[in-house]
Amino acid sequence: MVARINGKLIVWDACGRLAFEQLQNRLHRRGPAALQAAAQQSAHFVAFHVLRLAGTTTLTWPYQRRRAGLEELFREHQLTAPWALCPSTTDPDTVHEWLTSWTAAGLEGVVFKRLDSPYRPSARGWLKYRVRETTEAIVGAVTGPATAPRTLLLGGYDTAGHFRYTGRTTTLPQAAGRTVAGLLTPAGAGHPWTGWSFSAGWGSPETLDVALVRPELVVEVAVDVARDASGQWRHPTRWHRTRPDLSPTDVTLFNSPG
Repeated sequence: MVARINGKLIVWDACGRLAFEQLQNRLHRRGPAALQAAAQQSAHFVAFHVLRLAGTTTLTWPYQRRRAGLEELFREHQLTAPWALCPSTTDPDTVHEWLTSWTAAGLEGVVFKRLDSPYRPSARGWLKYRVRETTEAIVGAVTGPATAPRTLLLGGYDTAGHFRYTGRTTTLPQAAGRTVAGLLTPAGAGHPWTGWSFSAGWGSPETLDVALVRPELVVEVAVDVARDASGQWRHPTRWHRTRPDLSPTDVTLFNSPG
């Protein structure tokens, strides 16, 4: 049977977590380097839509019928790794289990849509529920004016005592920026990030203009569960509050790389 399937490529790391950066590494390689990366970092294809079956388009079929066709396709051809069928359920208890137990593997959340919804190319038919939590981090630098920082560059210490960059906040509310400004001290000589450059990230090629501060202030931020191998959050963090009651030693340590 000839079929057209929609899905996503994923790569697992040695610890059993999704490794987005390893997938990116493979996508940017060509020729012998690509073959070597494929051998070292095998990918899986996770299927979640069938768009054509046996020469018949399924775009107008409701999701429930397309899902049944996709499951039958996997059964008929006995597809196994590196093929994988994306889990699907209508049971709220199962969804709750996924959200509480699968996030340890790096899953960000769940997506959902109506069972009677057709496939609409180039249209957003899925809604996403992303798991977020609050955690503490240490402010190592800021962008914007010293009197009212716009964003915070955050870090944490690893088990070897190195101060590692972990991510940046979205733009702070003005009142929060002024509050943070009063709690920061400009960095002196020997700041761990001296000489570093920071990408604006989130699709921007620009380099940030940052002011280093002494890594003393602990803040609480809302984050999702997706991190790369270095411990950096893949998505922006959201400001929550300052934690002057905590010291940098109270922030959870990262495992030393390598």
